[in-house]
Amino acid sequence: MENRKRSGLGRSSEGFKKTGSDSKPGQKKRYFAKPTPVGFEKPSKPDIVFGVQSVLETLKSTKEIEKILLQRDFGHAEVEKLAREREIPLQRVPLEKLNRVTMKVHQGVIAFVSAVNYAKTSNVVADTFEQGETPLLLVLDRITDVRNFGAIARTAECAGVNAIVVPARGAAQVNADAMKTSVGALNHLPVCRENSLSQVVSELQQSGIQVVACTEKANDELYEIDFTLPTAILMGSEEDGISDNLLEQADFATKIPMMGKIGSLNVSVATAIILYEAVRQRQNNK
Repeated sequence: MENRKRSGLGRSSEGFKKTGSDSKPGQKKRYFAKPTPVGFEKPSKPDIVFGVQSVLETLKSTKEIEKILLQRDFGHAEVEKLAREREIPLQRVPLEKLNRVTMKVHQGVIAFVSAVNYAKTSNVVADTFEQGETPLLLVLDRITDVRNFGAIARTAECAGVNAIVVPARGAAQVNADAMKTSVGALNHLPVCRENSLSQVVSELQQSGIQVVACTEKANDELYEIDFTLPTAILMGSEEDGISDNLLEQADFATKIPMMGKIGSLNVSVATAIILYEAVRQRQNNK
């Protein structure tokens, strides 16, 4: 029976490779991890602040905070009070979840810091009208994939969208990965984080802005919508589309014509199609 070398040279080692076959007697053979495959990128680590005092100081500053994780059996009145005042989502989670974010001494509290400063939808709308422009806004209902969000932001900025509106809860974090996927577009495009998209839709309508929902449930195709008017385009989540209450509120529902056997498009692709139909109409209307 053939003897196998116990050093491992007689068998393959997953994820490692030899540096050479020739070595001097007694010399240790060296192995190195295989390089990262081309085109593969590890997700960026989130921008976080941890520890009671650090989180408190961040809450008292002007920095935008996406959310706060608080240990389930740990209470801190001042952290909770400041989070409520600033309307920052606060989640009570087990210690294990906090430890998965960081193994450093977090004292039971971690804050996720946003990569952008949020704007108010009402301010963006008022500024757009004052500048004599026809508003074009994008309302994203529970778009949770960071890369989809970044791709949408990139297209929106190129299409001249005035702002992206997202819910305070149940939306993708605006972090380094979103910034990178947007190719920096988020540096130039206002993002508005609002507690109630339903209230935002009502306020937009009161301001004379039509709300157009893009959904496969619609009967009319997007080419039948007049996008030369002040418009807010409503896009839904990757899983179940636009919430029923928002669909009922929308002035119009429209769909992208599908000619193949697949019944839907990726949300970032669908957003690009409807935005550039709006661009086409507005360019032709000049």
